[in-house]
Amino acid sequence: MKIDFSHKQSAHCENGVVSNLMRHNGFEVSEPMVFGIGSGLLFSYLPFIKVNFAPVFTYRVMPGLIFNRFAKRVGMKIKREKFSNPQTAKERLDSNLKNNNPVGLQVGVYQLPYFPEEYRFHFNAHNMVVYGKENDNYLISDPVMEGVTTLTEKELEKVRFAKGAFAPKGHMYYPIEFPKKLELETAIIKGIKQTCRDMTAPVPLVGVKAIKLVSKKIRKWPKKIGPKKANHYLGQIVRMQEEIGTGGGGFRYIYGAFLQEASKVLNNPALFDLSKEMTQIGDQWRDFAVDASRIYKNRSGQADGYNKIADQLEAIANKEEAFFKKLKKAL
Repeated sequence: MKIDFSHKQSAHCENGVVSNLMRHNGFEVSEPMVFGIGSGLLFSYLPFIKVNFAPVFTYRVMPGLIFNRFAKRVGMKIKREKFSNPQTAKERLDSNLKNNNPVGLQVGVYQLPYFPEEYRFHFNAHNMVVYGKENDNYLISDPVMEGVTTLTEKELEKVRFAKGAFAPKGHMYYPIEFPKKLELETAIIKGIKQTCRDMTAPVPLVGVKAIKLVSKKIRKWPKKIGPKKANHYLGQIVRMQEEIGTGGGGFRYIYGAFLQEASKVLNNPALFDLSKEMTQIGDQWRDFAVDASRIYKNRSGQADGYNKIADQLEAIANKEEAFFKKLKKAL
């Protein structure tokens, strides 16, 4: 039971799953285009949610939103299912595979045997495609991996029903209805407008205001929570930015690639110029990550290291605030 499915590696799991499923169904849509139309770019600070004993710092919208928004904006319908019973979840998966229908799954990464050990921690918002089954092994297309792989029935059940924050509960999703043609122009404009609204939202935990808030928090952490905990929190910021399948720079490079594609589709040269600016902002995020990692690995020669990286973060926030105002005007 093997579906003829084309695996293509991507920078981020959810974008890659959607792009690969679209390609399988005859629509060539790139990973950046999925991300941009789905308004995936964000920054949010969620101190009330803990992952690995540290607050959540997210550079993207909640899991599932990218595909939901993308589908709605291009006129496609998707089906999502969650389960309380692992046996029912397995039967529904097998039924789809028998019907020649590859499906997306949300899973936890901690018990994924093919993941490098340094990436295996309690993170339950990873995405993959299952495209077949041979004996007791499921055929897996994980878009952040170079090639396809397999998981046994037991291994797949473990990651589908991982416990903790964002527990997947056997979450399975797949497209069920497509338009004759994808109308990308309108979808791109809606996607960009939503991202501009999100990033300039007048609330402290979302967008550029959240980046500024985290900058202020970093200055206080060493005295308020102690160096050990402060270093752990810093590590969380960098891990979510650079290591959780983002393609680097907290998705800023992917968004730059989206704007470059969008400039051609909309015949809008201003978007091409802004794509270069977004890439430069991604570089600043990466510089911040390098300097922050030196501190939490105790390699920083800077006595005032926390204030220095807080300054970097504040400068990034100001750059992004100006950027998203320009992007909105460019439409």
